[in-house]
Amino acid sequence: MKCWIVSVVSACAVMGAAAAGAMPLLSEVYYDAAGSDDGEVFVEISGTPGTSLTGLVLEGINGSGGAVTAAVGLMGVIPPSGLFVVADGRADGSTSVVGANQIADFDFQNGPDSVLLRDANQTFDAVGYGSFGAGDVFAGEGSPAPDATAGQSVARRFADLDTGDNAADWTAGAPTPGVALLVPEPGAMLSLAIAAVALRRHFRRLT
Repeated sequence: MKCWIVSVVSACAVMGAAAAGAMPLLSEVYYDAAGSDDGEVFVEISGTPGTSLTGLVLEGINGSGGAVTAAVGLMGVIPPSGLFVVADGRADGSTSVVGANQIADFDFQNGPDSVLLRDANQTFDAVGYGSFGAGDVFAGEGSPAPDATAGQSVARRFADLDTGDNAADWTAGAPTPGVALLVPEPGAMLSLAIAAVALRRHFRRLT
């Protein structure tokens, strides 16, 4: 029994290490302010605190034709909150986005469009939002997220949960840069639940 418990603990340690090494994810995109977009829009990225984002790029993909409409080279590391906010800056370098970790000059288009988080070799995450027609280019995952109305953003229901389907993972609502609901990786939670059930059954057999 002691060896079996050690095995469960070891498995949990491995799962924790895997979760800690997870790639950063897009967690919120605010692309259509109620008025002018200048200095208002932002992209939030979730990930393990201390993870360097330098070398990664945010790309906007036009749903009509698939052209890259914006490209932002990222710099810096994910702060202790686990959320890194990239904000659009005005000509004087200011922004209305409170607590921005990086300010750059960019503006993503209204839907149907997509935003990608990638480096030179691979795409780490992508979200497409809006109603895509038969001839449009959807560069997100699964089915599109909703198209937010002016003044709303699209955000993950849980900042670090990615099922691979934008429609299931994302929703529209009030912008919340730097604030999100973080939960353990669902795979780890499921494995822990299975291990707990197995442990209870093992103890029942011993009594």
